[in-house]
Amino acid sequence: MTSSDSSRLSRRSMLIGTATAALALTVPAAGSASGAAKTPKVLVIGLDGTLISRVEDADAPRLKGLMAAGLTAPSAIYADPLAPTLSGPGWSTLITGVWPDKHNVKDNNFTGHKFAQYPDFLTRIETAKPALSTYAVSSWAPLTDTVFSPKVDTRVSTPSAEYDTGTTSRAVARLKSANPDAVFVQLDNVDHAGHSYGAASQQYLDAIHGVDGQVGQLVDAVKSRTTYGNEDWLILVTADHGHTDPGGHGGSTWQERQTFMIAVGSAAAAGSTRYDVKMPDIAASALAHLGIALDPAWGLDGRPIQQPGADAFDALRGKLTGPVDESGIGAGVIGFTHTPPSGWSVDNAAMGTGGVTEWRGWSFTTDEFWTKAERGQQRESNVRARNVFAVADGDEWSDKPVSGTFDSTLISPDFPVTGGRPATLTYTTFYRQESPQKGEVLVSYDGGSPVSVKTYTADVPSRTETLALSVPSGATRAKVRFRYTGGNNWFWTIDGVKISGS
Repeated sequence: MTSSDSSRLSRRSMLIGTATAALALTVPAAGSASGAAKTPKVLVIGLDGTLISRVEDADAPRLKGLMAAGLTAPSAIYADPLAPTLSGPGWSTLITGVWPDKHNVKDNNFTGHKFAQYPDFLTRIETAKPALSTYAVSSWAPLTDTVFSPKVDTRVSTPSAEYDTGTTSRAVARLKSANPDAVFVQLDNVDHAGHSYGAASQQYLDAIHGVDGQVGQLVDAVKSRTTYGNEDWLILVTADHGHTDPGGHGGSTWQERQTFMIAVGSAAAAGSTRYDVKMPDIAASALAHLGIALDPAWGLDGRPIQQPGADAFDALRGKLTGPVDESGIGAGVIGFTHTPPSGWSVDNAAMGTGGVTEWRGWSFTTDEFWTKAERGQQRESNVRARNVFAVADGDEWSDKPVSGTFDSTLISPDFPVTGGRPATLTYTTFYRQESPQKGEVLVSYDGGSPVSVKTYTADVPSRTETLALSVPSGATRAKVRFRYTGGNNWFWTIDGVKISGS
């Protein structure tokens, strides 16, 4: 978080007292006065090319009111080579719930897309619960023409002459006069202003002000429904990418990689902020709200915001400090520590000396801090790590004179296991190789000698690893070690470590 981010969060907290009260009716409680369960419904509003930092600078009372009444989750996306920061890959990720390495959209032409394998969330709703009513309307035609499938009940591409005004009026009419269960609306004008004038311009702020009124019309349409008191609405607001100050996107700068989720609903605490939310969570959260179980066979990368995952590394966020040797990150960016979370440890007995302080041995860091250390070397592709993660980065460590080699081991606490029964070790990882570098995963039981269960000596893209463990008879605890050795080579990230099933 930059110092300016901290300032904005402070300003947002001041809004909570007034705006939460003003929007108290936006999200009804899960049960009605009679005790009957309310009907779940979802409204997803996409604001193309909108920066959450500029929303906070703009005259945008409706969006700020939603932030005060619910959850705000700033997030970041990928960059090349996974995909450029363009609308095609961005919207495809939000709508399908998987990253570009699965849906395969690399540009705005959608060539080679895999929507048959990874369909949009409205299509999944129709498949799981065909009686539900689904509706999508967009100012950017490729979304409703290509990304959303014909299985969706109604898909509308607004004529260019009507633009966002027509998109809004159509969505408002559907929300007021029909009985939709899941609605997707995409508004485009903020992106247009970004391209024409840049994100630092008054015109960009004016465009946010305009779309803010349209968001207000959509929320008011929901609240005006005669059946609203018996409905449980989840409202999600998001964006596909950010913009540079001069204007434009597609590159790897932090501004271009920005997105966010604003969530208002029974699962979103008023005025709350989270850093573990990622782009594919939009689709997953919508499905979960409608009571649709997420089948592991779907291969979704999204995780419902209603089901936050516990991760020991995330507890370090409040303990992260600013840069020491890294000069390009920015003095206001908070984002690293060498102090492991409770129960974890780092063995640097064989670690070389010197080098860049931030990366001397395993470090705990954030996407912003790590990618700003050196853009364009694929660090932006570490998409499956969330919030705070562990990294061993021999490349950045060697940017100052070193003595010896990089040899550091990250050691987990004991995980309970049952002797003689199989267990599963899972973690997210991203590994970029350059010889003589090596990554090794070792497991020990009840204090015994560590045994290698996985070795990395070739590039491994961002993914979740699932390793079967053969637990010895009589064993009651297991400890995992992640040993990285090398020199001026590349890097290895680890997050979300757990052992289950034993």
